[in-house]
Amino acid sequence: MVKLSVVVITFNEEKNIGRCLASVKDIADEIVVIDSFSTDKTEEISLEHGASFIKNAFEGHIEQKNYAITQATYPHILSLDADEALSDELKKSILAVKQNFEHDGYFFNRLSNYCGKWIKHGRWYPDKKLRLWDSRKGKWAGLNPHDKFEMQEGCKTSWIKGDLLHYTFYNIAQHTLQIHKFTNISSQASYQKGKKVNLLKILVKPTFKFFADYVLRRGFLDGYYGLVIAILGAQSKFMQLVKLHDIYKSKKAN
Repeated sequence: MVKLSVVVITFNEEKNIGRCLASVKDIADEIVVIDSFSTDKTEEISLEHGASFIKNAFEGHIEQKNYAITQATYPHILSLDADEALSDELKKSILAVKQNFEHDGYFFNRLSNYCGKWIKHGRWYPDKKLRLWDSRKGKWAGLNPHDKFEMQEGCKTSWIKGDLLHYTFYNIAQHTLQIHKFTNISSQASYQKGKKVNLLKILVKPTFKFFADYVLRRGFLDGYYGLVIAILGAQSKFMQLVKLHDIYKSKKAN
């Protein structure tokens, strides 16, 4: 049986971290929380659950999660966000993998709870995530704040049963605030990557995103909140593009 390190990055997560850590106690050989100087009870709650609590300045989601890997004792890692927790079925699947870690990485589905409702359609489900892996075989990459773990070429992955439960937003106001925060980050990251934007993209991409999420991916089956999620998803894409446009405009003016 392999030893498993569970790693979580946090900042002011007192509302979520206890649920997250309680869900991994039966499968973790070590829990490591990397915190970017929380001012609430995140540290106190983490320590109550037996986690190692390490403070590290936040430079980006990708950077913080790669740093977390370096602080883990064991190379086999389960990486979670503080607002996530394991379902009972997923715990059983992970315990089985620990007995025979025959692949380099494992995917599973993420099921999100939005304003008290489980969202089972649209782009949000099944939200396939690669979160269990041999850390020697890859690293976190992507474009902040939308990180993803990338395995090295030739690595073997598999899918296991059970949902990762994701407690997203308790109200719509929280969602809109995150859109503002994340589009600031993603527009800057897109500019640094040299991504271009024009009026056609600003018009077409948000429109298509709404159509794809609400109609093609059947987000309408989630009722009122399915509509809200599709509209705010399109708004997020629109804000990211117009903020990117503004960055280029300001650079030219200077």
